Amino acid sequence: MPSTYAYQKFSGGGTTHCLKQPADPTTHAALGTELATIDGTTYVVLPDGATLPDDQPAEIAASIQQVTLTSEQREAIKAVSPHALLISSRIIDRIRAEYPLDEELFLARIAVGALQGSYTLQAGEAEELAAYQVCAEAAREWGRTERALLGLGA
Repeated sequence: MPSTYAYQKFSGGGTTHCLKQPADPTTHAALGTELATIDGTTYVVLPDGATLPDDQPAEIAASIQQVTLTSEQREAIKAVSPHALLISSRIIDRIRAEYPLDEELFLARIAVGALQGSYTLQAGEAEELAAYQVCAEAAREWGRTERALLGLGA
């Protein structure tokens, strides 16, 4: 399970002090992902097994804490995090690759009409709705998995 950290960045003397993240031993790329800064608190997620380096900048060290996100914090991060917003966009892209918007709206209209009893499904429409549902749920499941990797699941 990923670990989430919160801290306050410090800017002064022309320098902004940020959290030092662990690095991949091969590529030297940071292993963490900065999710968002909300009300002055920056949230960073580290993958399973990764730990923060001990030598954090003195200017921010006291503010660093590992956190368990509340549902409110998760939703606030999802609303502004470029990573979470990209996942949401890609879910839609996955559905649109199979079902253009007009077709999706048509399927929604007939499904709602059938549920309300104001529309009778025609031959093949139940199967078409079922296929659409499989596609949409696969895209949503992919999104849930990606958000969980960022500690934004549930």
